[in-house]
Amino acid sequence: MHKYILKRLLMMVPVLLGVIIIIFSLNYFMPACPVARRLGDAATPDQIRQGRDELGLNDPYVVQLGRFVGNIVRLDFGDSFHTGQPVTSEIAARFPNTFQLALFGVLLGLIIGIPLGILSATRQYSLFDSGATFLGLLGASIPNFWLGMMLIIVFSVNLGWLPAMGFDTPLHMIMPVTAIGTGSAAIIMRMTRSSMLENIRQDYVRTARAKGQSERVVIFRHALKNALLPIITVAGLQFGVLLGGAVLTENIFTIIGLGRFMVDSMHRVDSPVILSGVLFIALIFSFVNLAVDLLYGFVDPRIRSQYK
Repeated sequence: MHKYILKRLLMMVPVLLGVIIIIFSLNYFMPACPVARRLGDAATPDQIRQGRDELGLNDPYVVQLGRFVGNIVRLDFGDSFHTGQPVTSEIAARFPNTFQLALFGVLLGLIIGIPLGILSATRQYSLFDSGATFLGLLGASIPNFWLGMMLIIVFSVNLGWLPAMGFDTPLHMIMPVTAIGTGSAAIIMRMTRSSMLENIRQDYVRTARAKGQSERVVIFRHALKNALLPIITVAGLQFGVLLGGAVLTENIFTIIGLGRFMVDSMHRVDSPVILSGVLFIALIFSFVNLAVDLLYGFVDPRIRSQYK
């Protein structure tokens, strides 16, 4: 197991290096100038040129890339062009809200999607299956920003039950988590249904039923346990998607999170924040994929034997 974890950690190095090169190249060839944006329209060409020299933006591409990689190796992500504060502290202050939003969204998707998927698979072609399938397609089709605005109108403006802004208390979390987790619930439900349908037709399920085991034991101890691998994969991918796609939800509910901060930084052409934020999300997503792979071993003994 330790060798496998070390191997996966080493495999993350070229992945992150590729991410660094891609995001740096996109930022380097971006026509907008952070110095001109910061100084405003009244800035003269000489002032802009001097500002770019001070920030090292006039250096060749290879020099800037090498300096950026060297700073990352030293865990120095620079200072924000806009606030002048270290990028690390800026991200650390905002990431917990984004992480909680994505985590609770995936948990909501699992809580709703897995039971509905199991019931749909065990009652295939029934009225319940048709209704759950319709709800799954509806949930996957509704944009989370539209659902968020509808939730605010109904539960905050009209009924006054829930606060419309913030992410401080459980009451504040209900609508943002619902808005961002509905799509994940639909995707997880569809994956659970298809995976369960594939497993409940296997010989070992018929053998368990022939031995006289109850339907509950057959479904949850045998079929569901073997159907979990694709569900875990989808849940891990959904967490990464929600982590990077929480921007609209954070803006709608005025949540101080990493996604909203990065969007504002893009408008201000704050390059250190953009580069460090994307790299940070890529790093978190890589660790999530590692956790998913390790979770496979706890679910499936065959995979656990390969670790040994």
